Amino acid sequence: MVRSRQGLTLSGALLVGGGSRRFHSPKALARFRGETLAERAHRVLADACDEVIVVGKASDRLPLPFPVVDDGSGLRAPIVGVAAALRLASAELCLVLPTDMPWVTAGLLGELAECATGFDAVITQTGPLPGAYRRSALPELERSIAGGRLALYRALEGLHVNVVECDVALLGNVNTPADLGGAA
Repeated sequence: MVRSRQGLTLSGALLVGGGSRRFHSPKALARFRGETLAERAHRVLADACDEVIVVGKASDRLPLPFPVVDDGSGLRAPIVGVAAALRLASAELCLVLPTDMPWVTAGLLGELAECATGFDAVITQTGPLPGAYRRSALPELERSIAGGRLALYRALEGLHVNVVECDVALLGNVNTPADLGGAA
């Protein structure tokens, strides 16, 4: 298990509540290198974190080998999942990973955690996910959701954010079945 050199307790959150409009079926259930995208992401988070919470829509009834906690919203937006994860996490710092980023490693997540001291959030150069979020980010995220501003990146503008440059090859995501075919 990867652990922060600072000895931090880390929560991990796997986001599985996306609409998968371009994928035409739940991405969480798509297979990649012998496991579903959700199983792979869960394993990576478990290697980096003390606990893993899976956040999504209970109404999706995804047949996953771990429980999915409902995010409590009818909206489908990553910001909703991140806010729910921060409400549910037992640790102050939560590493958030969407189900559709199969190249992210526990090492990369550990690096994000290492860079979180003094920041509300740590993101990569390509955007807000994957990311390390402190509970201190929650009020701003909730204000954004309440105001109908659902772009996670925009919500971060009011926070103290550290942007970490990392290997861009680890940050690819799967948006269509063709992306997954090329990934496999």
